[in-house]
Amino acid sequence: MRGDLLTKTRKLVKGLAKPAPTWLKAMEEAPPVTFPRVDGKIKKIEMPEDVYVKKFFKKHPDSLYHDAIKISGFDPPPARVFAWRVLELKEQGVNEDYAMAVADYRKEKKAKKKAYKELKEIARSEGKEPPPNPYPSAIKEIQAEEKKYVMDRFYNPKVIEIANKMKEERDMLLRDRVASGQW
Repeated sequence: MRGDLLTKTRKLVKGLAKPAPTWLKAMEEAPPVTFPRVDGKIKKIEMPEDVYVKKFFKKHPDSLYHDAIKISGFDPPPARVFAWRVLELKEQGVNEDYAMAVADYRKEKKAKKKAYKELKEIARSEGKEPPPNPYPSAIKEIQAEEKKYVMDRFYNPKVIEIANKMKEERDMLLRDRVASGQW
């Protein structure tokens, strides 16, 4: 609705299109607060790190698709982490170019992975066991922790006894249902 209720009602009463409502006189004496009008343009929210996020994506375009934002996660995307590091280094008085080079953790990670790959090759050529991976998969770490419990269910007599009791109880319940005609 263009205009406010008070001015519309005034015009209608003045033009004799509508009888004067009882509230008009009171509202003219104490008009409601008018807020400044918005020009229709919504300003985009800009964060100080957005400049560096854009630079990160220019440098690593594949990161746009691989580093998706996890809505329910607590970890910020790598681009934001990079930008925050750059801003932190700049606050300490470091040059912007140097700060961007230092903050780019991906180069460091790639270098470590390459060094690990070379170490594995050297160990294989010497016939030794390769060193542990500095970047193991999170899934593999969890599986390694759970492996003893998974194997436990097959060989631990207590676990086998509990499983047998549960099977017997289930079988008895099924027999009772069949006998009573509930099935």
